[in-house]
Amino acid sequence: MMCEWRPARVAIPHFCRTKTMSIRRPSSHARAVTLSAMLGALLAGCAATPPVAGSTAGSAGTAAREIQILALNDFHGNLVAPDAKTSWHDGTAMQEGRLGGAAQMGAALAQLRQGIPHTITVAAGDLIGASPLESAYFLDEPSIMALGAIGLDIAAVGNHEFDRGTAELRRMQDGGCAKNTLRTPCALDQFAGARFDYLAANVLDDRGETLFPGTVMRDFGGVKLGFIGMTLKGTDTLVAPSATAGYRFADEAETANRLAQELKAQGADAVILLIHEGGRVDPFLNVTGCPSLSGSIVPILDNLDPAIGLVVSGHTHAAYVCDRPARDGSPRLLTSAGRYGNFVTDIRLSIGGAGQAPRFVARNYPVHADGAEQADVASLVRRYVDAAAPISAQVAGRIHGPLEPRKGDTDYALANLVADAHLAYTADPAKGGAQFAFINSGGLRGQLVPAADGTLTYGQIFAFQPFGNVLTVLELTGDQLRRVLEQQFTADSPAIFRQSMLIPSHTLNYRYDRKAPVGSRVTAITLQGVLIDPAARYRVTVNNFLASGGDGFSVLAEGRVITDGALDLDALQAFIAQGATVAELGRVVDGTSTD
Repeated sequence: MMCEWRPARVAIPHFCRTKTMSIRRPSSHARAVTLSAMLGALLAGCAATPPVAGSTAGSAGTAAREIQILALNDFHGNLVAPDAKTSWHDGTAMQEGRLGGAAQMGAALAQLRQGIPHTITVAAGDLIGASPLESAYFLDEPSIMALGAIGLDIAAVGNHEFDRGTAELRRMQDGGCAKNTLRTPCALDQFAGARFDYLAANVLDDRGETLFPGTVMRDFGGVKLGFIGMTLKGTDTLVAPSATAGYRFADEAETANRLAQELKAQGADAVILLIHEGGRVDPFLNVTGCPSLSGSIVPILDNLDPAIGLVVSGHTHAAYVCDRPARDGSPRLLTSAGRYGNFVTDIRLSIGGAGQAPRFVARNYPVHADGAEQADVASLVRRYVDAAAPISAQVAGRIHGPLEPRKGDTDYALANLVADAHLAYTADPAKGGAQFAFINSGGLRGQLVPAADGTLTYGQIFAFQPFGNVLTVLELTGDQLRRVLEQQFTADSPAIFRQSMLIPSHTLNYRYDRKAPVGSRVTAITLQGVLIDPAARYRVTVNNFLASGGDGFSVLAEGRVITDGALDLDALQAFIAQGATVAELGRVVDGTSTD
């Protein structure tokens, strides 16, 4: 008989948690959840492991303890589910719907925990930073509180944890109302700090000591799991130098391998790496599988000690679950849960008898925005959303000039405005030295209608750029620039735009012919009036969604990252704060003949 592995479809009850052992500190929030044995009975009637990515099961009749590891990454303070829909692949076909929400994620995690006597929830970084208004304005305090309330136990730091500097990151962990930024902390609540433990194995000061502990051990009924947590070694290039002053970021694989052996020596039955680095896949979001996996996580995996049987990754915002055998051929599982709380990963670890390797299997589950909510988290979110409401009414700036489109031009006024704002924010060599910028037309939502005097509110510009994206400066060759512009078009003749158009800043112009052969639709590209040199290197600002190959612009993912960290909305607000004139059109011209 074949059974599909799914969480029990039952009501979510109130549940209690008992603390398990931690070598970190007495206040750590490891938990063992004991509830109805319903899901256990369901699984007992099915295969010992679910039919998704994971190592093969052991011999028949072998007893095994099962431990659940629930994982998330790149939450970025998304307390509220966005209005925009998300597309993902469910293993059979593409699906679409609204996903996310902290209260919804709490309910989804509670449902997945039902009937599992041993469970822990972990994260792979970027839980805060680059956050929406209701979290960012309050220094991400509500997100830290919400994540504690939904049962997060352990989290690796990510690069965005450093956005406001190490002193503020320590406050996120330890609590208190010390003012480390221009914004006032504890605006609504006395902030008690995270109820979960941050790990920072490769974040070292001049004495070689870590910012936070690098590892932690958890005991589940006599089975010990060792966790390593770290960020990518390039973190110091992705945030302002002042934010990481006094710290360096060590090589990921070398650090993980050393600590894995230490954990094994301390009696760990399995070693798990939480790393804020990841891969790219196509499709971008998947419940299982790693289609066309590439990216920085691959060489790290190739160099990891085989003792590390599970790698929970992040950073690229992709969702995937797949087998990536270790260098000695032993099984290893790689996972990522996408971004913004859209998914959670349910990982099951089976510990067999002596001499048997731990076995991991997993699946990503979408968090539906119209699903059940965790009541206390929903209440918390509502308070901060209501508190942010007056802020959204504040005047952000003014714009002047005509907003009407012009026949023959593909670009349009508001997109030009945003592209110019992004360039202005990153043109300084200290911020990346960008020479031009692109905004994807799909990254701008709705209309931006100023008042009669040109006034725009903060709420208006936030709704216009609602995704909380981060500006990334990439280095591309002229040939890569041509290729990415070609990716806008379908193979039809005449071609049409596939998804989004790339609208440039005022410094760059291009012309296209939709009837030209595939790969030759872009007929001219100029930077400051000079034709692009295919062999030369140029710096372009895009949002992090595009930088990861979003909207089908995979060539951008080939670019070298120069800087990463400024919010797109901050750039727009700074640009219009003193008043801005909408730039003239004509940056993108359709040269297709009408014959």
